[in-house]
Amino acid sequence: MRATTVRDVMTPSVVAVREEADFKEMVHVMRNHRISAFPVIDAGNRVIGVVSEADLLLKEAAPELPQGTVRLTWRQKERSKAAGVTAAEVMTAPAVTIGEDAPVAEAARLMKSRKVKRLPVVDDSRRLRGIISRADVLSVYERPDVEIWDDVLKEIIAGEFGLDPEMFVVTVQSGVVTVTGSVDRRDDALGLLGAIRHLEGVVGLRDRLSYPSAA
Repeated sequence: MRATTVRDVMTPSVVAVREEADFKEMVHVMRNHRISAFPVIDAGNRVIGVVSEADLLLKEAAPELPQGTVRLTWRQKERSKAAGVTAAEVMTAPAVTIGEDAPVAEAARLMKSRKVKRLPVVDDSRRLRGIISRADVLSVYERPDVEIWDDVLKEIIAGEFGLDPEMFVVTVQSGVVTVTGSVDRRDDALGLLGAIRHLEGVVGLRDRLSYPSAA
């Protein structure tokens, strides 16, 4: 049961700019390609940062420095970015990236924790290989019901838990799995349900198992 990796769903053709790209070039790239952010790469095609709409908008909406020294360092950094004229000067760095072989689930967790909509995909040397978006991550839910059904019976029930698949009735409809049957041990039942719930492509789980209640 092979998990879908970032390489499987990423877009290999990426709009990126060099670190020396000027402000007008960045605006043109963003508007022409209708994107809200892009990676910044150095001469070796290594990802060194990301430029977003928010980074460029600082040019029009530069923050005023506060009175005194409260948050002065942060404000000065923002003001410096607003004065920047190249990608290296306005980008957010370091970039949040992910490897090609990482599971799609890891990409989803990283997007959520770092509050980003897309991740540049890099190799071991941080060279740009592609980009993965939230829509790419959600593509795992397009997995056919028959494939999910097959994995539940063969890979999880029979393989991982060593149970007789003939003792269970499994149906899958639009990614929602319903499992009916009897399990001798409560821990096995809960483990089985957990494995099914986290199976790639499963949208929901309906528990129709019978098993001993907690003591």
